[in-house]
Amino acid sequence: MSNKATKVGAGDGRSVATGDRCVNRNDPVGTVVDLFCGGGALSYGFLLEGFLIACGYDIDESCRFSFEKNNESSFIRRDMIEINHIELAKKFSPELPRILIGCAPCQPFSRYSQGHKDPKWQLFRDFAHLAVDVDPDIVTMENVPQLVRFKGGRVFSNFVETLRGAGYIVRWMIANCLDFGVPQNRFRLVLIGSKHGEPNLPECTHSSDDYVTVSQTIGNMPPLTAGQVDAVDRLHCASGLSELNLKRIRASRPGGTWKDWPPDLVTKCHRKDTGRGYASVYGRMRWDRPSPTITTQFYGFGNGRFGHPEQDRALSLREGAILQTFPRNYTFVQPSEPPHFTKIGRIIGNAVPVRLAQAIARAIKAHLWEHKL
Repeated sequence: MSNKATKVGAGDGRSVATGDRCVNRNDPVGTVVDLFCGGGALSYGFLLEGFLIACGYDIDESCRFSFEKNNESSFIRRDMIEINHIELAKKFSPELPRILIGCAPCQPFSRYSQGHKDPKWQLFRDFAHLAVDVDPDIVTMENVPQLVRFKGGRVFSNFVETLRGAGYIVRWMIANCLDFGVPQNRFRLVLIGSKHGEPNLPECTHSSDDYVTVSQTIGNMPPLTAGQVDAVDRLHCASGLSELNLKRIRASRPGGTWKDWPPDLVTKCHRKDTGRGYASVYGRMRWDRPSPTITTQFYGFGNGRFGHPEQDRALSLREGAILQTFPRNYTFVQPSEPPHFTKIGRIIGNAVPVRLAQAIARAIKAHLWEHKL
């Protein structure tokens, strides 16, 4: 892992909310096309570092508004197998370095799984071949660390060797998101391939001495009760709780588990021997530590250790987004549309943490400058 670098927004998880761009928008660093773009977090990190976002591709139509609204770009709904490399290549600006970015999902989706015995392998193979056909200056891919070991490592090694065979110099790392100012325990695989020499990898901005905590990140959010919506920010809304779950969260302590409850509150499945090992559910977070990994169901008290440290509720949608280092004004839903927990939770939980995305973009920007591109 790279040495610790000068901090960006050090120590305070709230500072990302300013969304200040590092480069004049009239002088972009490069042009970016985002595959599997989702709600736009990875692109947004590049936008903050002065890149022009040409477009994003994804099959999930519910991501369109979020991607387009926040990234000043266009969303193209397209299945991976339908993307033509000639069409994609034309999306880049011819005057700027071309960067192809993406976070391919590991799970099969849409029609992609139909007729394929191994859709996960097929997805990454097609991503690599599309990159080779388009021939951008830089290719970067972010994903779960488990990809390195999937099918004995063959999927990942084939991806790397396909790029290397096309002339890319490839480097990769397992990034601890805490080292980049993300206030949650989350590890991600980051790969960068370049046609212009050995690429830089993202440089750490934080260490264990100053990891960002839950308190620093969401400690000043307006209080809510379960089922309540904030009067100013409607994304700051908490899911409701049954009377039984209200009793359970009141019996929970920060950093604890359901094992702290009186016996009459313990679920039937946890009373069985087979359920006693599942302690990482029905828990409160701690103020003085980073949060657990934000999943697509972080808004549910029973889905993990997503209970608020003090208030009797789970995280709000906005709090989950902030812990993913989205700025507080990041828009996920149209003004006329009510927030939908499942849809927005999926966009937030699947996102690349914005601060990690920005660190990736910063590394690529430095590489382009070093090679006078």
